[in-house]
Amino acid sequence: MKIGIAADHGGFTLKQQLFRLLEEEDYHITDFGAESLDLKDDYPDYVAPLARAVASGLVDRGIAICGSGVGAAIVANKFKGVRAALITETYSAHQGVEHDQLNLLCLGGRVIGPELAKEIIFAFLHAHYTGEERHQRRLDKLDEIENDSFK
Repeated sequence: MKIGIAADHGGFTLKQQLFRLLEEEDYHITDFGAESLDLKDDYPDYVAPLARAVASGLVDRGIAICGSGVGAAIVANKFKGVRAALITETYSAHQGVEHDQLNLLCLGGRVIGPELAKEIIFAFLHAHYTGEERHQRRLDKLDEIENDSFK
């Protein structure tokens, strides 16, 4: 599985920790920045390229980290085909993939610790969409909304 990861200054330290962890687990990882800690950087500069990569299929799943995770989720959801959510616990991490085809996980670097972040990431990465009719029906409705709003 190809994973993309991005963070601004608010998520930089957590991103570095998670990057190393994912490398140790033999995931293919693309780092969309930031490359260094810069307190004046802006989350859209890193999350937008990551979201484009998820939308285009360059990476299978993405992980975006900013201070709270809220800004990262807002930016990521501006891209057609991206289903991003701010996640703070493991149930939603796997359920979001299983039911809603979540493909970009957003975390708050200032509000979540590294151990919980690891558990959330692995719940997200190990989950698979179930394809149940009720879930697909809902996703089809989301696609209709998305197609109408991106015209």
